[in-house]
Amino acid sequence: MFSLQDLLGQDQGTVATDQIASQVGADSSMVNTAIQYALPAILGGLANNASTPSGAESLNNALEQDHSGGDILGNLGGLAGAIFGGQQAPPPRQADAGGILGHILGGSQNAVAEDVSQKSGLGIGQVAQILMMLAPIVMSYLGQQKQQQNVGADGLGGLLGGILGGGQAQAAPQSSGNAMIDMASSMLDSDRDGSAMDDIASMAFNYITKK
Repeated sequence: MFSLQDLLGQDQGTVATDQIASQVGADSSMVNTAIQYALPAILGGLANNASTPSGAESLNNALEQDHSGGDILGNLGGLAGAIFGGQQAPPPRQADAGGILGHILGGSQNAVAEDVSQKSGLGIGQVAQILMMLAPIVMSYLGQQKQQQNVGADGLGGLLGGILGGGQAQAAPQSSGNAMIDMASSMLDSDRDGSAMDDIASMAFNYITKK
């Protein structure tokens, strides 16, 4: 399984996980389990986007404009406030979790949330909050790596493939041979017929207002 500690390093990953658990109000071990299922879906969605020239260029522009400095990673303690605290005004672009998730997951948002909820035992509103906090973290990390490795649009697929562990942006139709890529593909391709849930942001804010 792939945790924030694996992505960010032990110290920063633990800080991020603790911040998410505090926001969600759930046991950190359950939150960590949810993160381990959610991260591959987010990274897999980004890899899907980067697998076409236009998608890679769009992602590259977003990283350069909003996520190049790794600002989110330098202020993990203020992440929840940036995302959820200013409902009267839009969040800064680097913390616009709803917009980021819309671009990354598209119509798969609800399927991913349902899948992570079932596998982690957390409620759908809690999972929605987790996804919203993970998205800016992943984008900030990717922007930081892009800058450090001097990667352009044409190199984003390889960068994401390296993070996923498969070395390729596209998963194979049957099995990639990489458990994390296969899990991401499964969630992103799930049958969503009949789902009447709102988008991730709506689910997260509805849960917060009911707490």
